[in-house]
Amino acid sequence: MSEYKIEAGTAQHVGNRPQQHDRVALFTAPKAPGYVLAIVADGGTGNAIGADQALHTAKQSFDDYKVGDAPSLERLAALLREIVQETHDVLLMNPANAEARSTLVLLLLTPQRQAVWATVGDSRLYRFDHGALRGRTGDTDYIQHLIDVDKVPPEAARRHRASRLLANAVGNPLKAPFVAVGVQEDLQAGDAFLLCTDGLWPYFTDTELAAAISRRTPRAAAELLIDKARERAKGNGDNCSMAIVRLVARAMPADMAAT
Repeated sequence: MSEYKIEAGTAQHVGNRPQQHDRVALFTAPKAPGYVLAIVADGGTGNAIGADQALHTAKQSFDDYKVGDAPSLERLAALLREIVQETHDVLLMNPANAEARSTLVLLLLTPQRQAVWATVGDSRLYRFDHGALRGRTGDTDYIQHLIDVDKVPPEAARRHRASRLLANAVGNPLKAPFVAVGVQEDLQAGDAFLLCTDGLWPYFTDTELAAAISRRTPRAAAELLIDKARERAKGNGDNCSMAIVRLVARAMPADMAAT
């Protein structure tokens, strides 16, 4: 049994945009007790079709997931990659989805005290340990992929966000999504994760995010971060969405505490 319990929550704000195109959800696996999946999808400025499809595909895949005889981090990473690829394939199958796009960040937690995550595009995942930043995702892996695999000149690769051809997102008919995957084992009480869109993370330092999430419940942290992001955006804020997952020590039974 895990030595912690999970506190988790999601939050969104439309910002200064006319519509909310982000999507965020937390799922449990009916056929795999103790497994939890968090997903944040940023549908961009055009529409929410890509983000909606990402959540639909993630839920469907996680509902069908069974642990089996040999669960492994590799198999869990493959599951997240399959969610991304299936979302991309479904979007491309329908000509009506020609403008559908989404970035993605997914986090899967297991009862074996493991975490596996996958990202596509500029939605981010942050990892914290008792209020200190342990790591965060970014563009480094994708830029190197463009240089090493696609043979894109380094300067062009660094400007990938401005290029339709190089943009990393599900639903892009010009390029398959690049999935960056990470893992963490031996999770402990005090660990925490933040998944968020680019309507949130540009407005905060790593230290600010760590302090907000380590000192507050997910709901209170989300309220603070949204309020601050709105203030710092100065009337030009994007859709803002996040999922916060904290691992908290289980309360000791009264009879044990007294010994």
